[in-house]
Amino acid sequence: MTIKWINKNVTVLGLSLSGIATAKYLSSKGADCIISEKRAERQEDQQKIDELEVLGIKVEMGGHQGETILNSDIVVTSPGIPPHSEVIRLIKSHKIQSTGEIGLAYTETSVPFIAITGTNGKTTTTKLVSEILTNAGYNAPACGNIGLPVISLVEKPDIDYFVAEVSSYQIETNQVFKPQIALFLNYTPDHIDWHGSEEAYFEAKAGLFTDHRSPIWAILNACDPKICELRHKSLSNVVYFGREMPGPSVYMKDNKIFAKSKNKIEKIIEVEDISLIGKHNYQNIMAAIAIASVVQVESDTIRETIKNFKAPEHRLEYVTAIGGISYYNDSKATNCDSTICALKAFNDDKVVLIAGGRDKGTDLNELVETIKKQAAHVVLIGEAADRFQQALQDGNYTNISRAVTLEEAIDAAGNLKLGPVLFAPACASFDMFKNFEERGRVFKDYVIKKSNE
Repeated sequence: MTIKWINKNVTVLGLSLSGIATAKYLSSKGADCIISEKRAERQEDQQKIDELEVLGIKVEMGGHQGETILNSDIVVTSPGIPPHSEVIRLIKSHKIQSTGEIGLAYTETSVPFIAITGTNGKTTTTKLVSEILTNAGYNAPACGNIGLPVISLVEKPDIDYFVAEVSSYQIETNQVFKPQIALFLNYTPDHIDWHGSEEAYFEAKAGLFTDHRSPIWAILNACDPKICELRHKSLSNVVYFGREMPGPSVYMKDNKIFAKSKNKIEKIIEVEDISLIGKHNYQNIMAAIAIASVVQVESDTIRETIKNFKAPEHRLEYVTAIGGISYYNDSKATNCDSTICALKAFNDDKVVLIAGGRDKGTDLNELVETIKKQAAHVVLIGEAADRFQQALQDGNYTNISRAVTLEEAIDAAGNLKLGPVLFAPACASFDMFKNFEERGRVFKDYVIKKSNE
């Protein structure tokens, strides 16, 4: 049931893309909205604030004022604010109604959701699913955590599906959200600082698939026993991907990808026809095929879309070559598992790896072992450089150098001429950049500049 917003006092936490979109939507429905932002005001905020105030939306900067929160009928939380934060504790202690942007969007529309979650590969898979469905004639925008708030789309006409990338934060803060199709891509420890433990992180994602929130269709990774176990807690119809299972499944055999339903087994595509590099992308592709099969997209459409699909920006993205050395931007590799996948994508070709940033504190043993096999040299930057260097040296890897800036690291890596330069940080970006997108753009801009010299 849609909430009636007229004269409701609504506080939206965060002057973010989704926060602004949420406030604009609710204000248009008659709500009295204020955006509350913890950080101090910056010069670049002024235009946004002026535009919002013209719409009657107030903005407070420099902290979430208790009076603002307590005066709220409902608070729309931000996925970036952890549950142990002071403002969330205040909301809970006073039993103030709260939701997140994607949960709000879910209650404001009857359009079905396809939700894609997991630790790595979400954006690539979300975009691929969206392209497959679009090429099949559906209006199915890629949205959610990918950078386009769902709430900004709910009043668009003739949308058939929202193909939404959904983070663990969004799942935990949107308990009413129940997609029609949900995909659990993979799981490795991440975001421990937000969730408090590895198990809490997994349970946050698993919550989308179990009990009363079970989607009509659950797409589960058959290669991950922990994810597979969710079938026992789910009320959903299940399609597996990654390996052949007794029921409906999408799997690889003899360098071909097959889709098996109750009635038939169909070859979808030859591996040699896939444009994306890296075995991890085969998992993303199989997951997308599983979703497309549920929607009953023709195999020819699936095949042609996969053949022509290009990697999203900042995800093993080829930039250019300089003096015979290729440069790859994988700024979205914000954890060790992503960087491991990126390294393995080069098969037997050793790379020069640029890594480092804001340390997430995760175990480095597997990353070190992969670097020993796949990297001719490592250039370290950022706050994590000391711990990464110590871990590498403890693992008897000594081909290490340090750089103060990303530009300096790019110069050093290219000058070595030991192989392709791979920027896959295995860290968050916030020590040196606003986000991974800015970090990736800086990498690309500098490499392009060097290529033109």
